[in-house]
Amino acid sequence: MANTILLVEDDEDIRQLLTFTFEAAGFDVITRADGQEGLDAALAEAPDVIILDIMLPSMSGLDICKVLKRSAETESIPVIMLTARGEEVDRVVGLELGADDYVVKPFSPRELVLRVRAVLKRNAPAEPATKTSSLKMDGLVVDMDAYKVIIDGEEVLLTATEFKLLAELLKNKGRVRTRDQLLNTVWGYEFEGYARTVDTHVRRLRQKIGDYAKYIETMRGVGYRFKE
Repeated sequence: MANTILLVEDDEDIRQLLTFTFEAAGFDVITRADGQEGLDAALAEAPDVIILDIMLPSMSGLDICKVLKRSAETESIPVIMLTARGEEVDRVVGLELGADDYVVKPFSPRELVLRVRAVLKRNAPAEPATKTSSLKMDGLVVDMDAYKVIIDGEEVLLTATEFKLLAELLKNKGRVRTRDQLLNTVWGYEFEGYARTVDTHVRRLRQKIGDYAKYIETMRGVGYRFKE
């Protein structure tokens, strides 16, 4: 069955180009040109991925993302934000609201297809672990089979990306993982200029794991390390 993409973009030329590109790549595409209509479609259609422009009539992409990520019914749907060059603040806000990724205009449609496939792969159910069913650090347990994180006996809800980021750092405990390595292993792609994606997700992860955030060290100018 083909994956369904909801594309919310008010520029007709971009909307038509991306519709053609994604349909040629085997996706089903639902399009909306208005923010409120896009939110209504997201709630009604439950697409596999949502691509949101930030600047939209009636309701911004940031506001749509906020609503989606605060609802239990839609919080797990991956969201990719489309932003204009120079909107650094909007990109950071989008990630902090829970967006899974962002792409800066002008962009290559093929790159966006790659991003969508990568985010779908990240959000797919985890394959059963063959060697290590869980990763542990004191009271922090990452259960690879159940796809759960337990801290001091209580489950902590993480997004698929946050889960994989924590697991990658913990699996490589004591070793520095560069931003490029994390982009490759967690996000599934390598592109210059997207270090902020890693940094923002690490910040969100630290907020969610409480006292265990102290184990994630920032190696300035390089990446991150989970302390032994």
